[in-house]
Amino acid sequence: MGEFDAIRPYDDSEVPAVLARLLGDKAFLDILTHFRFPRFAGALGWMLKPLIAHRLRREFAGITSVATLQDKVEFYVDHTIERATDGVTYTGVEQFKSGSAYLFLANHRDIVMDPAFVNYAIYHAGLPTPRIAIGDNLLQKPFVSDLMRLNKSFIVHRSIIGRREKMAAYQLLSAYISHSIRNDCQSIWIAQAEGRAKDGDDRTESAILKMFHMSRKDEPFGEVIRSLNLTPVSISYEYDPCDQAKARELYIRATTGTYSKVPGEDDASIAKGITGYKGRVHVNFAAPICELFEDTKQLAIEMDRQILGGYRLFPVHYLAYAQWSDANPQLQVPLAADLFPAEELATAQEEWQRRLDACPVEHRPFMVKQYATPVRNQYLVKAGLLR
Repeated sequence: MGEFDAIRPYDDSEVPAVLARLLGDKAFLDILTHFRFPRFAGALGWMLKPLIAHRLRREFAGITSVATLQDKVEFYVDHTIERATDGVTYTGVEQFKSGSAYLFLANHRDIVMDPAFVNYAIYHAGLPTPRIAIGDNLLQKPFVSDLMRLNKSFIVHRSIIGRREKMAAYQLLSAYISHSIRNDCQSIWIAQAEGRAKDGDDRTESAILKMFHMSRKDEPFGEVIRSLNLTPVSISYEYDPCDQAKARELYIRATTGTYSKVPGEDDASIAKGITGYKGRVHVNFAAPICELFEDTKQLAIEMDRQILGGYRLFPVHYLAYAQWSDANPQLQVPLAADLFPAEELATAQEEWQRRLDACPVEHRPFMVKQYATPVRNQYLVKAGLLR
């Protein structure tokens, strides 16, 4: 057994066996049947599942590598993106060089679509897609683990409780990330913090930056970070399909002090995030960090400055900020009407009002906060006041 076998993605030699296992997995076929034929899956599922399995076996016959599988799946990814967005744009991808690997550290709003949009940008630039960090809390079903590891995902063990076990898991994760970039020349995508920024406040956890250094403690922190080509990434959604669910969770936390997920809640968030309407989406890649930072605190501030500064603000963000009770008048944020054409603004006002109307009154302040916070953060960056 190799050093990283417990967490690494599947390699090419494993693809045929894993595909065969997936296409025989009843739970996986049940999900596909409900997704493809929602009206008939219940009564006719017994007939549809074998037909879907047969079609997929034909379609994926002969696939023996991860790259070929991604080429095949890309059509479906593009189709899903086209149906659920008004277009995806990206900036900064032209700076990446073939034959180099990068550590992409991104803000985190959606469980599946954040890395999917980064993959989309890099794939269409003709470059190899990164390996994707995914928490083991999302891999409760065997077929989900198989699916993700087929798509170059590696596992972050977040459910470990013991301190010693946690340290060992992070040590292994640190070593794997370094090995992937320096030895395999394979890029990595990882979120800047554990869990999604449900209140719209994208901030880098120093613990994650510290983890990058754990396996190479005999080397200076700044040199290790520079060797990994650490690259800040900003993923901006015009509309968040899960905004109402996030507002509800924030409200419950604020009023009770705690929040407990119900079984299947992550699955529902994943499905909503993939298929729900997002409006426009923009991905910005900043330049890799070249400056030598002596500690994680200073590096985290710089990562925040790059990620928040590279976030694309849409009209809805300014509309929400104008309604936000915590807006900072010292930042001199302009009105949406001063920045966007009348037709674009009218469309945004209609959609924003529709979302507010659909949100329970007591949850609305938390809905507003989600969309307004990125405005505050970006103008703090512009004013040099970010801390």
